[in-house]
Amino acid sequence: MNSHRPRKQFGQNFLHDQNILDKIIAAIHPLPGQHFVEIGPGHGAMTRRLIEPVDALHVIEIDRDLAAALPLAITSEKLTVHEADALKFDFSTLRPDHAPLRLAGNLPYNISTPLLFHILGYNELFADIHVMLQKEVAQRIAAGPGNRTYGRLSVAIAARCEIESLF
Repeated sequence: MNSHRPRKQFGQNFLHDQNILDKIIAAIHPLPGQHFVEIGPGHGAMTRRLIEPVDALHVIEIDRDLAAALPLAITSEKLTVHEADALKFDFSTLRPDHAPLRLAGNLPYNISTPLLFHILGYNELFADIHVMLQKEVAQRIAAGPGNRTYGRLSVAIAARCEIESLF
């Protein structure tokens, strides 16, 4: 599965560094009984770590080759792979018995802003959202009034979310 070359059209950038993965999982802190959604699992580096404690993990992968390879690499009844475009995905189809969902993802720069707006449309479904973003996008999100990067994205996210930039 790791022989897959990143596809520029999808803005793929795969997580490999175990120290970074440790920090991400520690920040997310997945627990038993929780239902997770992961956007862009790629080779499954974060997927493998998320699936261990949780009750269910839905992954959304646009790349058909990666979507097909993931259930072969990670065999678990808790894993459901959706070969789909996260920008068009109906997250409401994943909500079990009105229990809150948790979302994590390593978002590609080229679609991070429209994808965040799409996710905000389902804000009531998610208990929390943990996303890895390019530094400039994270700075735009966390910008306050008067900052030159403050804008529509900053306002939309601040109105619905508590923002914390981790590392």
